[in-house]
Amino acid sequence: MYYIVTGAAGFIGSNLVKALNERGISDIIAVDNLKKADKFKNLVDCEIADYLDKEDFIERLREGYFDGLLAAVLHEGACSDTMESDGRYMMENNYRYSLELLNYCQEEEIPFLYASSASVYGMGPVFTESREHEAPLNVYAYSKFLFDQVVRRRWSRRTSQIVGLRYFNVYGPRETHKGRMASVAYHFFNQYRAEGYVKLFEGCDGYDNGGQLRDFVSVEDVVKVNMHFLDNPGKSGIFNLGTGRAQSFNDVAVATINALRAKQGESALTLAEMWQKELLRYIPFPEQLKGKYQSYTQADMDAMRAAGYTAPFLDVEQGTGRYVNYLLKAST
Repeated sequence: MYYIVTGAAGFIGSNLVKALNERGISDIIAVDNLKKADKFKNLVDCEIADYLDKEDFIERLREGYFDGLLAAVLHEGACSDTMESDGRYMMENNYRYSLELLNYCQEEEIPFLYASSASVYGMGPVFTESREHEAPLNVYAYSKFLFDQVVRRRWSRRTSQIVGLRYFNVYGPRETHKGRMASVAYHFFNQYRAEGYVKLFEGCDGYDNGGQLRDFVSVEDVVKVNMHFLDNPGKSGIFNLGTGRAQSFNDVAVATINALRAKQGESALTLAEMWQKELLRYIPFPEQLKGKYQSYTQADMDAMRAAGYTAPFLDVEQGTGRYVNYLLKAST
C-alpha cells in the first residue's frame, strides 16, 4: 500500500515524507509541480517509491490507476502565496484539486489529511473552528475557506477519515525555496548574518513596532500532529494547528539573534539592548498590506486537545533556537 503526499517537494510536504521514512515507510508517491526546480533538494535525503507531476497524478487518479493501492493521502499541495492575484489559478490549484482528491478518497474509503489555513479567519479576533469566526481577506484564504465548507456539508456522509489542519504561522527546515513567502525566522536569520541586524515592520493596528502577535508553530510540531491523526484513523475534523500562544515578531527576532550570538560565544541580549545596538531596525508598514494583514492570531486548541493530541508545543524560543542550529549546519 502506498502513501500519497502532494506538495511533496514543498515545505510541509517534504517534512512529512521524511517523517514517514523515519517510521520505516518508503512506499511513498511524491506528487508536486517542479516548475520551480530547486524544490527537488527537499527530497534528496528522502526515500520515495515514485515521483509524479501533479497533472500526471490527476490523470492517473481519474483512470483508476491507484484503486485499491493507497493507505492514505496527505494533501499539502497548494499555491500558498497570499499575494497571488490570479484568482482563477488559485481556485483551480487549491480548491478544485482538493475537491477531486476528496471525492476520490471518499469513493475509495481512504484517509484524507489536508492542509487548510488560519488565513480563513481573516482579521480575527476569535480563532475557533466555527463558521461565524471565518472571514477570509484574500483569494488564497477564500480557496481554503471554500473547501472547508464543502467538507462540512459532506460531514454526515463521510466514508473514511477526513482531517483538515488549519496551519498558523509555520516555520522550520525545508522552506528555503519559498523565497519571500518563507517564515520571518528564516528571513531574520539571513538578514542578521548578512547585515548584522534584522528588519521588522513598524507598528500598526494599535501595536508597537514589531509588536504584532502571531501564533508561530514549528514544522516539527506540524509533522507530529499529522502523524497523530494517521495513527488514529477514527478521528476526523477540521482543527487549528498552532501552539495556542501568540508571540510577537520582536520575540522571533530576539530568539533568532540570541541563538546566533550563542553560537558565536556572545551573551544574550534583551529586546531593549538589541534596539539600542541597532540590531533591530523598524521599516514602514507596507501600504499594500493595510487592511489585509493579520496583526494578531492565536489558535484555539481545544478541538485538537479533545481529539486526543496531548503533546506540548515548542514555543518561539525553543523552536527558533533549533531552527537556527539547523540552518547553520545546512550552510556549512
